[in-house]
Amino acid sequence: MASRLAKNAAGLARLRPTLSMRPALPTLSSTVTVRHSSSVPAEDPKAKASSILDALPGNSLISKSAILSSAAGLSIYALSNEYYVVNEETVVAFCLISVWGALIKYGGPLYKSWAEGQNDKILGILNAARADHSQAVKTRISDVQQMSGVVDVTKSLFAVSKQTATLEAEAYELEQKTAIAAEAKAVLDSWVRYESQVKQRQQRELAESVIAKVKKELENPKSLQQILQQAVADVEKIAAAKQ
Repeated sequence: MASRLAKNAAGLARLRPTLSMRPALPTLSSTVTVRHSSSVPAEDPKAKASSILDALPGNSLISKSAILSSAAGLSIYALSNEYYVVNEETVVAFCLISVWGALIKYGGPLYKSWAEGQNDKILGILNAARADHSQAVKTRISDVQQMSGVVDVTKSLFAVSKQTATLEAEAYELEQKTAIAAEAKAVLDSWVRYESQVKQRQQRELAESVIAKVKKELENPKSLQQILQQAVADVEKIAAAKQ
């Protein structure tokens, strides 16, 4: 019995501040309503009710109504049996839930629009990069297609280079032959010059020997007498032939 009275006293002590705070709740709710109505346009009650019903779990209106009625009954039962007491913590929790709900409701679309803008921006950058990459690949493909005849050009250049190497080899061979011929000509010219010098020296020596021999014979009086006689005879023959 004493324990039961103590529980009732504790329940009354909890109920007193709650009852004292209950008159202040309408003022707070009216202030919130006034601020809400002054800053944000009022919503349609039917739309609000339908949104609340859509937020409840269940597939049909009957199940949602049953859930709502059972929740209300449980709340009334808890409050009537003092399982849950409305106090200042409840008011703070309600205010926090209201603030967070308002932030989620009104800040959510702004964040959603910002996130969609960022997403669109990133998608635009990625699409532009993909378009640039595709254009670069197409340009590279067109460049490679323009170089499709490089094999034939390479073959023709190889043939030309081969012909050029052959002509260079022939020119080098002719150059070597010309160099050999020039060297042989120089050797032959040197031999001709040497032979001419030898002949000139022999002729000079022969002439000197003949002149010396003639001078030596002219120094002999018999030789001079024979020469004079021969000369007189030759003059007489010439004079006789003229007559």
